[in-house]
Amino acid sequence: MEFKSFLIKYAEIGVKGKNRYLFEDALIHQMKYALQPVGEFNIRKESGRVFVDALDEYDYEEAVEALSRVFGISGICPILVEEEKEFSHLQQVLCDYVEERYEDKDFTFKVNVRRADKKYPMKSMDAAALFGEKLLECYEKEGMKVDVHQPEVLLTVEIREKVYIYSDEIPGPGGMPVGTGGKAMLLLSGGIDSPVAGYMISRRGVSLEATYFHAPPYTSERAKQKVVDLAKLIARYTGPINLHIVNFTDIQMAIYEKCPHDELTIIMRRYMMKIAEHFARQSGCLALVTGESIGQVASQTMQSLYVTNEVCEMPVFRPCIGMDKQDIVAVSEKIGTYETSILPYEDCCTIFVAKHPVTKPRLDVIQKSEKNLEGCIEELVQKAIETEEVIKVRPHGEACRR
Repeated sequence: MEFKSFLIKYAEIGVKGKNRYLFEDALIHQMKYALQPVGEFNIRKESGRVFVDALDEYDYEEAVEALSRVFGISGICPILVEEEKEFSHLQQVLCDYVEERYEDKDFTFKVNVRRADKKYPMKSMDAAALFGEKLLECYEKEGMKVDVHQPEVLLTVEIREKVYIYSDEIPGPGGMPVGTGGKAMLLLSGGIDSPVAGYMISRRGVSLEATYFHAPPYTSERAKQKVVDLAKLIARYTGPINLHIVNFTDIQMAIYEKCPHDELTIIMRRYMMKIAEHFARQSGCLALVTGESIGQVASQTMQSLYVTNEVCEMPVFRPCIGMDKQDIVAVSEKIGTYETSILPYEDCCTIFVAKHPVTKPRLDVIQKSEKNLEGCIEELVQKAIETEEVIKVRPHGEACRR
């Protein structure tokens, strides 16, 4: 059957008290953005519910897919909307709904009535019993049976200014609407972990910018495009992302020439964090976000993370910190970034990795090694900052350079 409307359910937003309207408004803003390429829709609030009404022809599957990527939504219910509220009419409408929605009617059911319109002359329990009685009258011979404890189909009738009938609830991504939790700078590589970290932090309402460190000619334009593609996939959930692309080659070469090779990755990470933090401050971000997971590689031991963190004044969020690789891969497959992440284009970290990197770096030793860079590194960092390329990445349409 064709549905022209959806009931949108949310979870955490419902406990926000007097601030709830701010979260609802943010949710509606994200829904409007997600539905732009699908068609024309009217989105409205009504007593703890959000409704989406199609104003024109649209693709049902595309609409559901778009809404299923909006953080803050816990459930998407395709609904039948009925304006006539006379009870016998509604009984027939519910029977017609079941007739059209379920070809095979050999199932157990329960009718749940929510009477938001307290002026309606019938109580919820009485209405539910009479709806069930009418359905048995129509379809008991075809196998329909009542089970109020564990029904196979839960038919819901919400009586408000209009009457809404539905029996399906498509899971949403949960979380909080993007934009309600501040903004953070994601260090985005071409790997599996950092896109997952961006997704997970945005699920808590945080909007994103991203920084990518490019090292031509050691990393190709295909590697750079891969990161743009990953940002675009993340942007389906987060909305537009400003991607800051930094030419890191000269800094890497200076570190390679002047510092112990077993410390290369740690020292490079420290300068990446410094530069990303610079752009984060410019952009009004409140934190950095990385895809690090304890012990996954040499630069992600507790000692390495401590030494890396030392250069940052901002907090560094690591949503993947307690996950193993299989956990992270599962999320990347779920959000659609995995296949792009495993494309065989090297990033700047893997090109310059040492054969035997230090796994338990000491801060005083690393700081001593960095003194070898004095006199050249400041200029190189400033040049990298001044020559950044910023790409506005959108989930719909082409990315544009600024």
